[in-house]
Amino acid sequence: MRPTRPDPARAALSRSALSRSALLRAAGGLGLGVAAAEALAACSFDTGSTTGPSGEASGATTTVTASPSPSDSAGGSASSTPSRTPTSDPTSTSRSRAVPRTVDVRVGRTLATDLNVPWGIAFLPDGSALVGSRDTAHVHRITPEGRRRSVGTVPGVVSNVAELGEAGLLGLALHPDYPRRPWLYAYRSTASGNQVVRMRYRGGRLGRPHVLLDGINSSIHHNGGALAFGPDGHLYVGTGDAEVSSDAQDTASLNGKILRIAEDGSVPRGNPWRNPVWTIGHRNVEGLAFDGSTLWASEFGDKTADELNRVVGGRNYGWPYVEGSDGRGGYRDPLTQWATDDASPSGIAVAAGRAWLATLQGQCVYAVVLRGPRKGHVEKYLAGRYGRLRLVAAAPDGSLWLGSSNTDGRTTPSAGDDRLVRLRLVT
Repeated sequence: MRPTRPDPARAALSRSALSRSALLRAAGGLGLGVAAAEALAACSFDTGSTTGPSGEASGATTTVTASPSPSDSAGGSASSTPSRTPTSDPTSTSRSRAVPRTVDVRVGRTLATDLNVPWGIAFLPDGSALVGSRDTAHVHRITPEGRRRSVGTVPGVVSNVAELGEAGLLGLALHPDYPRRPWLYAYRSTASGNQVVRMRYRGGRLGRPHVLLDGINSSIHHNGGALAFGPDGHLYVGTGDAEVSSDAQDTASLNGKILRIAEDGSVPRGNPWRNPVWTIGHRNVEGLAFDGSTLWASEFGDKTADELNRVVGGRNYGWPYVEGSDGRGGYRDPLTQWATDDASPSGIAVAAGRAWLATLQGQCVYAVVLRGPRKGHVEKYLAGRYGRLRLVAAAPDGSLWLGSSNTDGRTTPSAGDDRLVRLRLVT
């Protein structure tokens, strides 16, 4: 594998980005407020273009060609200062295992075709997965052998795909003590806003949803939707700013945040603002994944930088004053970032010491080394092979499941879209 040379055009874009970030930050420091600061810069939503990747990610990037697997078959603003130091923080350490220097990604079985915007996924103990379709709100159980059957539809879901929107049935998560606690959690958009609900999943059927958390504003774009249980037993929720960027800095708002709630929806002890808010300053978080006790999040930028962030309770990630790395303190910088033309990262998974990010506009999978001397090194896989990519998840057997997003209204789907494929990682 050969690293690509840095792209001068991307370097110029990064310099422009820093100028914009500095302008926004200065405006905020002068007391102009978020609204006035935002008036100094144009705003766009997360996934405008549907063309293929136009460049490499920032920093050292390796482009890798995936090969077929011979063993698989084809196919009112509150203070932003935390009221107390977070306790029981699952994001303070990471595993120290050696990270493989190279990974060969082998494309295996096509697990399902003709899906409707596969978004959320939750693996069952037998290796099969519950997969949600964003715009129809259907949930299917899909096996590693490619068998599929419906287990139900989540009621009350409102989609806005006709407006090229991003609402619908979004993230899914299974209770970590399943089947003793047979709960499936879902992030859904409704007529009154976004909610986190849980449903009993037993006997191959979904029960009625019970609302655990509401008050998350919805919009055509920037609805967030990521769900992930942490090793502390709490549920982490990624939200979007719902196109009101000032809410990202308002600790009384649930928008533009990463939230932490208990399994029953209550607020755990140790949350920094004594409400569900865990971190602030996010634009749109559609991916959350744990590496041991360290939480990673993918984040859509505006015109400057998409991000991979290490999530630490009580920290401010900068939006809308900062986009990408700022480097001057006060806001937490991402581990790595991309020009927005090259990424639009949605789903995220952790495997082989890397964070794997499915990208919509980039139409590829990025793998970012998370530990060791090559931390932050970026590898690029499957560029242009499946079109827009939204879902990636680490299966219990060590493989990755990858889902396309070509029926979301942003491009012309091909026969069989959307599809779910299995990737085998060889180290």
